[in-house]
Amino acid sequence: MNFQMPDFSLAVPELWVATMACVILVVDLFVRGRESAPAFYLSQLTLLVGIWLTIDAQWGHDAVTFSGTYVADNLAVVLKVAILGLTSLAFAYSRDYLRQRDLLKGEFYVLGLFGVLGMMVMASAHSMLTVYLGLELLSLCLYALVAFDRDSRAGSEAAMKYFVLGALSSGMLLYGLSMIYGVTGTLDLGSIADVANGSGSGSLMLTFGLTFAVVGVAFKFGAVPFHMWIPDVYQGAPTPVTLYISTAPKVAAVAMFIRLIAEGLGGLQGHWQVMMIILAVGSLAVGNIFALVQTNMKRMLAYSTISHIGFLLLGLIAGTPEGYSAALFYAVAYALMAAGGFGMIILLSRRGFEAEEIADMRGLNDRHSGFAFVMLILMFSMTGVPGTIGFYAKWLVLKSLIDIDMVWLPVVAVVFAVIGAFYYLRVLRMVYFDRADQGEVAALEAPAGLRIVLAGNGIAVLLLGIFPNSLIAACAAAFGS
Repeated sequence: MNFQMPDFSLAVPELWVATMACVILVVDLFVRGRESAPAFYLSQLTLLVGIWLTIDAQWGHDAVTFSGTYVADNLAVVLKVAILGLTSLAFAYSRDYLRQRDLLKGEFYVLGLFGVLGMMVMASAHSMLTVYLGLELLSLCLYALVAFDRDSRAGSEAAMKYFVLGALSSGMLLYGLSMIYGVTGTLDLGSIADVANGSGSGSLMLTFGLTFAVVGVAFKFGAVPFHMWIPDVYQGAPTPVTLYISTAPKVAAVAMFIRLIAEGLGGLQGHWQVMMIILAVGSLAVGNIFALVQTNMKRMLAYSTISHIGFLLLGLIAGTPEGYSAALFYAVAYALMAAGGFGMIILLSRRGFEAEEIADMRGLNDRHSGFAFVMLILMFSMTGVPGTIGFYAKWLVLKSLIDIDMVWLPVVAVVFAVIGAFYYLRVLRMVYFDRADQGEVAALEAPAGLRIVLAGNGIAVLLLGIFPNSLIAACAAAFGS
């Protein structure tokens, strides 16, 4: 077997992020007492330069390197740009919150960047080994981030639950990958696809391997019945960590599904499509119904996430380039909306007080009409009101199903979307129609940087709702459609 030198130029984005994460770790050792400002700015520089390097090095390519384990194509570019951009947004939200609670340490950014590295590896995975390597790198960083506040019992408990359930799902995924390897004799996803499209499509062992692989992907999404970790982790983790988990990793989960299931095991679509339908309908039902009875804002957004995952899975169920691009568009759109939602919680919180209850949104319009309008945009978009990015995300997903004559699924999805509108409108009732007392009116104080980030987030959601074509085109280009 002849060894071929890998094309390192294709993997420049990952090499850059990995190198800078190590540099930031060392630099932070010498700036103690300065609120980790160099770590923050270097992290933002890393992410922004990473976006440029990704586009420059990989857009327009369709190449495989590192002995067939790494692929550079347009899909990888769109996924990585979304991951890097959303992480930059999460870091921007986090700084002032962590500083007020004496949690602003360079380790937060280092863990976040190594998590980004894991997500980028999954986005370019062309081997089951690469998929698993990226997933585990991301997961280990997330476990540590959830327990980042060592004085929080709720955070420690949430991290332990997340770790135990995550380890279980990783074991199931690894077991499934081992069965797929046993049938196909290869780790390369392209070779696995050839087997799945041929005689291997009727193999019982391959179907079992697919089932366990779907379980691993479903856990990473947080789809029902593998959603148990989401409410507790979202509530127990520090809000910036919750914001991080609810954004970029959702795009990474799409990457994991497309690389491992759609591309590697696309020949078994008749099997995994049925599984995904069950996961999607269950997520829509459980997410929307349980969100109705929540009084904690973070838990409500957690169950809302589950319901949105149900919608996202509908696009993947279609099994067409249009469906996949719709799912990717939905993941990016939801991540922007979720970032704004958790950003609002950060805005209203202060040292010694966490604005985690829905009642804490009471009278926001009296306190600041501008941010009340941002909340209106976010809730309307999550509901799917026409003219918002959330509407286009839902419409593209439903259209992809209608195009393959699965009309009953869009009907079910619309019914649950109507149910979901109730808890979003309940938040807006608190914002606009319930009055804040005098103490609450004077309590809204937030740094200018945080206000600018949240306002920019709201404007982005609004503008992408009015002019969605550029994002839609980028997601379509990722799949050559």
